[in-house]
Amino acid sequence: MIHRTDQGGKWLYRYSFAGRRRDMGLGNWPAVSLAEARKERDQWAAVIRSGRDPISTRESQRAEAKAVLDRVDPTFEEMAKVAFDARRAKLRGDGERGRWFSPLRLHVIPKIGKRRMTQLVPADIHDALQPIWRAKHPTAEKAIQRTRMTFETAMLSGIDCTPITVDRARHMLGEVIHQPVHVDALPWQELPGLWSEIPDTIPGMCLRWSILLLIRPDAARGAAFPEIKADIWTVPADRIKGLEGRVRDFRVPLPAEAQKIAADASTLSEHYLFPGRVRGHVSDVAVTKTLRAIHPSATVHGFRSTFRSWVQDTDACTWEVAETCLGHSIGGTVERSYARSDLLERRRIAMEAYAAFITGAAANVVRMKQ
Repeated sequence: MIHRTDQGGKWLYRYSFAGRRRDMGLGNWPAVSLAEARKERDQWAAVIRSGRDPISTRESQRAEAKAVLDRVDPTFEEMAKVAFDARRAKLRGDGERGRWFSPLRLHVIPKIGKRRMTQLVPADIHDALQPIWRAKHPTAEKAIQRTRMTFETAMLSGIDCTPITVDRARHMLGEVIHQPVHVDALPWQELPGLWSEIPDTIPGMCLRWSILLLIRPDAARGAAFPEIKADIWTVPADRIKGLEGRVRDFRVPLPAEAQKIAADASTLSEHYLFPGRVRGHVSDVAVTKTLRAIHPSATVHGFRSTFRSWVQDTDACTWEVAETCLGHSIGGTVERSYARSDLLERRRIAMEAYAAFITGAAANVVRMKQ
């Protein structure tokens, strides 16, 4: 029978199965002729005689066909997830911490995620990334690199595609001269003045801790009393920046001023030095808000650069000591395999001098580099 609609008509096969009436579509009229509809109807009637429901049987067949197709020619989204899963072991926090998948999820998958890998051509990738290629080039660069990884994973899995497709898309997108914007850093000469304005609040205490110890904001906010032994704070590897398996716990010598902060914080919580209002530790928003109220353009991370400039201008310590204070790796893999010291005692001297400068305990007379 034909079920008529505003767009034309649709062939229906009406049957009963297990006491229920069901209507099964056989195609649109007139694209499907009467003879073709009758032939398909007879095929499904035979299915009923075998004791099976035609609609359920067809759905099962379609699902099986899709499963086969997904194996031999997955969609880009499916393959991107496979590529992501294959790299999780080397990514911090299963890849969520560094947001490995975000550039693909936000900018590529919405455009080509449902397309089969073998169907994709350079123009598809070009069209997906062209809107951000110059406007948000660092993000676009991550997106195209991870798109290429997806094609590499697919090719090595036996899918008929090649990473050259992505290389051609990059060529089509063209060259970009990107000037990186450095994080704002407060001039070191202004740091003592800013320090004197930091309020005696939990976010303020955390801000002072970050400035003194040169640790990245996330690691500083999570500081906990079990991590402190005597005058050494050991930051766990899971709060240190780097690839999974390539970072280790980092010892930080505590200047006298930092020890004073820890002593004051011991009255606030039994675990975190800087507890949050409800639970956990103080938030990034709270610390940033405190800093912005004092200096709108300063950033917590930027104080690491402030320290580096102070060292350069005052010859306060050697290059390797300064880099180690910041938690940076020194030398190549082979060199680090032999030079294993974390320069703790030499860092202690440099960081005590920096604390004295910041807090005004020193005379603040600086011998400038000649």
